[in-house]
Amino acid sequence: MRQMATTFDERRAAGAESGAPAKKGRGKPKKDVSGSRRLAAILLSPTLLVLALVVGYPVIAGFRESLFTKGQGLDADGFVIEGERFVGLDNYTAIFSGDSADAFWNAFGNTTFFTVTTVTLETVIGVAMALIMHWAFRGRGIVRASVLVPWAIPTAISGLLWRWIFQADGAFNAVIRHQVLWTADGFESKLAVVIAEVWKTSPFIGLLVLAGLQLIPREVYEAAKVDGAGAVQQFFRITLPLVKPALLVAVLFRMLDVLRMFDLPAVLIGVNKKSVETLTMISWFEANNLRYGSAAAYATVLFVYIAVISYLFVRLLGADIIGEARETVKAGRGRKAKRKGVRA
Repeated sequence: MRQMATTFDERRAAGAESGAPAKKGRGKPKKDVSGSRRLAAILLSPTLLVLALVVGYPVIAGFRESLFTKGQGLDADGFVIEGERFVGLDNYTAIFSGDSADAFWNAFGNTTFFTVTTVTLETVIGVAMALIMHWAFRGRGIVRASVLVPWAIPTAISGLLWRWIFQADGAFNAVIRHQVLWTADGFESKLAVVIAEVWKTSPFIGLLVLAGLQLIPREVYEAAKVDGAGAVQQFFRITLPLVKPALLVAVLFRMLDVLRMFDLPAVLIGVNKKSVETLTMISWFEANNLRYGSAAAYATVLFVYIAVISYLFVRLLGADIIGEARETVKAGRGRKAKRKGVRA
C-alpha cells in the first residue's frame, strides 16, 4: 500500500511539473474567444452587407464616374467621339485650376462660412434652450413641444417662409425699419441663410442637450451648493463636462448637415447665386447640365472634406467613441491576463 501511494504521489507531482493541467485549462478560453468572434461576425454580417450596398457601392461608383466624361469630343484624327470617355484625373485638375477654380473656391468658402457660423450660433442657443427647458416651471411641457415646431417644418417650406419674411417689403425690414435686399446676391443673403438655418436647427441641439441634462443626478448640484459653488461654476464644472458626450454628438451631426447644405439657400436665395453657392449646389448644377463626371468629382472632393473634418473633430475634441471602446476592451483583456498569471 505504501509503495502504491508513493507511486501515485510521484505521478501527480510529475504531472504538475510538466504543466499538463495548465495547458488543458488554457485551451478553453481560446475556444471561447474564437467562438464568440465567429458569432459576432455572423451577427454583424447582415449589417455590414447592407452598409456595403448602401454606402460603399455609391462611393465607389461616384469615384469611378469622376474618372470619366460624357459628351462629344474630337480625337487625334479629328473624328467626333460620343459617349463615355476615360479622362483620369482631368475632372479633378479642372476643379482646382482653370475657369472652374474660382467657382470651386467660392463654393468652398461659402460652405466653410456657413458651417462655422451656424454651428457656433446653434450650439450657444441650443444649450441655452436646454437649460431653460430643464428648469421646473409651470407650462414646461408646452415650451418643449413648441420648440419642436421649427425643427418639424420641412426645409423647403421653411425657406419659402423666410423668403416671404426677407422680402423688400417683408416683415423683417418692417421690424428693423430699414430697406435691405436680403434675397439679392450679396453678403446680406448670407446673413439671411444663417438666420434661417439657426432658427430651424437650434432646437435639435437643444433637445439632445436636454436629454443629457436629465441624466445628471440632482445630488451632484446639491453637493456643489453645499461646497459654495455658484451657478456659473456649476455650469462649467458640472453641467458642461457631464453633457459633453451628447453635445459633441449634436454638434457633429449639425456639421455634417451644414457641409451638405443645399435646399435652404436654393429656396431662400436661389441657385447660381455666388454669395450662397455651396459645394453641393455646384455639384448639382454640373449634374443638371449633364456633366456627370465633373459633378462626381465635386461630390468626391466634398466627401473627402467631410471625412477630414469629422476625423479632426473626433480626435481633437475627444469624441472618439470607437477608440474608447477599444481601450476598454484592451483594459479588460489585460485584467484577464493578470488574473490568469496570478492563478498560474
